[in-house]
Amino acid sequence: MSAPKRVQTVSCGTLVVNPASQLLLCHVTNTPSWDIPKGMLDPGETPLQAAMRELREEAGIGFAPERFEDLGEFAYRSDKRLHLFRVRSGDELDSLAHLVCTSFFAHPLSGQPTPETDAFRWAARGELTRLCWPRMGKLLVGLDW
Repeated sequence: MSAPKRVQTVSCGTLVVNPASQLLLCHVTNTPSWDIPKGMLDPGETPLQAAMRELREEAGIGFAPERFEDLGEFAYRSDKRLHLFRVRSGDELDSLAHLVCTSFFAHPLSGQPTPETDAFRWAARGELTRLCWPRMGKLLVGLDW
């Protein structure tokens, strides 16, 4: 008898790239790591809808759907794939001061609502393996964005 096949979930995210070819990263609250805005595909959502929702929830950014370039799905973990999109920000995000996370989780100790992300920055390709989780850093460095 063969082992049951693992179900793979899909997380959808957006690579927001500025004119200096830097990538927008969100700091993951209560961790030392940074990540791209991404999250799980909800039932009935298309990957683009999920990526747009996650970008809005985790960074407070909205772009028109036609600005999202579909980069496709990528292997990430044995139980998860990433469906990624790219948006070129132009000069719209010269400052990141207005970005805000509106997606919360219950803090493990206090139970208080805590934002998923708590800071934002631009990062050059050479910084990604230092700033991001190892698996994410490796994936991002290998992509054409």
